[in-house]
Amino acid sequence: MATDVDSPPSTAPEAIDAVPLRHPWRWVAAVVIVILVGLFIYGAATNPLYRWPVFAKYFFNERILTGVGITLMLTVTSMVIAIILGVILAVMRLSPNPVFTSVAWVYLWIFRGTPIYVQLAFWGLIPTIYRNIQLGVPFGPRLLEIQLTDPNYFILAMLGLALNEAAYMAEIIRAGISSVPEGQTEASTALGMSWGMTMRRTVLPQAMRVIIPPTGNEVISMLKTTSLVTAVPYSFDLYSIAMREIAAREFEPVPLALVAAAWYLVITSVLMVGQYYLERYYSRGASRRLTSKQLEALAKAQMGEAHP
Repeated sequence: MATDVDSPPSTAPEAIDAVPLRHPWRWVAAVVIVILVGLFIYGAATNPLYRWPVFAKYFFNERILTGVGITLMLTVTSMVIAIILGVILAVMRLSPNPVFTSVAWVYLWIFRGTPIYVQLAFWGLIPTIYRNIQLGVPFGPRLLEIQLTDPNYFILAMLGLALNEAAYMAEIIRAGISSVPEGQTEASTALGMSWGMTMRRTVLPQAMRVIIPPTGNEVISMLKTTSLVTAVPYSFDLYSIAMREIAAREFEPVPLALVAAAWYLVITSVLMVGQYYLERYYSRGASRRLTSKQLEALAKAQMGEAHP
């Protein structure tokens, strides 16, 4: 007859007393960095050559604020033109037509291969090269005539910035469109969508995840590149007013350079915040991390399956 063998009493596993790995040198490095930063800030704050009273005097100066507004206007208008032209160039680059592809490639080759300062200087020489621009039918009536004897240097500066930036935006947009799998386009075509509807509803929403981050960087870069429009010459932007007008008149280059740098930093910070929210908006669905509402809905669904 079989006898029952007493099984050993079950015991719960002992809790593991985990000791986190210590990194004392990280704290030492952090302390050293904090001390160095503190010393630099203290030295800058107490150095009379920085002329902080002059900095405070001119930070909200009317002429400086005018330069800030013109800089923002140059940045926005140039980027809008650059994005529109960049979309056209990107489509031309992706076109099977060899003429379109060749024209777009030559455009990118010229504007990406020459310095932006040289291009702006050339735009400043346009009124000297072309005093009178006429558009019309060859050997026929004249439709449009533009006199460049008194040019608008703001428009020349805007065109110089926009045409240069369009070359970079074209490559960014082309890379974004190419990142979308071809199956998405084929599926949209099978559903009866036109090419424009496919681009608007299928391709571009997915491509924006790739396009937005570098485009935000290009906007910030454009903001700082406006300081080069003095080559046109156009002297009403933030840098020109701060350094070439007020600093030269007051003989205070250091505090006025700090004023310009501070305003560039303020505007750049606002643009970075906007870029962050745009990236988060267009990256929805790309991450596998669930939100709190999604986790709550998932938990309720699992509880419902466990208790039918």
